[in-house]
Amino acid sequence: MESRALCIAAPPLGHLIALERWSGSAVVENLQGAGVKVVFEKEMGAVDFLLPNRSCVLYVSECDIIAGNAYKRKLVRFRNANSSSVQEVVVVERSRLSEQYFPSLQRFVVLELGLTLLPVSDQREAAQLLSQMVHSAGRDNPFRRRSVSRLYEPQLLLLLQQIPGVGGVKASSLLHSFSSLQELCGAGLPQLEALVGHAAAQQIHTFLHADLV
Repeated sequence: MESRALCIAAPPLGHLIALERWSGSAVVENLQGAGVKVVFEKEMGAVDFLLPNRSCVLYVSECDIIAGNAYKRKLVRFRNANSSSVQEVVVVERSRLSEQYFPSLQRFVVLELGLTLLPVSDQREAAQLLSQMVHSAGRDNPFRRRSVSRLYEPQLLLLLQQIPGVGGVKASSLLHSFSSLQELCGAGLPQLEALVGHAAAQQIHTFLHADLV
């Protein structure tokens, strides 16, 4: 079932459509202060914000993260509800309180769901990010997913380099060798060993298949 947001016409340049629950929030107040015209909708499925370039944004707050795993079900609905014609972006509050949960969340969003994740410290920084995306609509969107055959995104490169024994060269080799995140996650140890060696392959396999908490 497609997201309700896909049934809503994309806002004109300089505008943003927000779920009504964001009315009066620091995000909206700072967006309006930056010259963004905000229009509210009562229902947009799992989407919090819709941008002029039809980017759909889901916001995961600090409270969502520390409250438990319910936000993961919303992330799955968000991924499943939207079509390939829109860019799905997950904005996450990475704070002192949520920091301990962030690696697990990042792995889930980027590796499991294949979504773009953008961390922010608070709602004010989120508003700055959304404002930049609104005002850049019509120009090249730096957050737009590459089409394709090869998924090679800076955030994924950095994520892989967090695995012990995997540096920039090995991470780049992995991203150039697999056509999708799902293919990388489904790779067996022999495939990984041929690219990065036995020790690093074991670390990568453990990292990709660790239980998410």
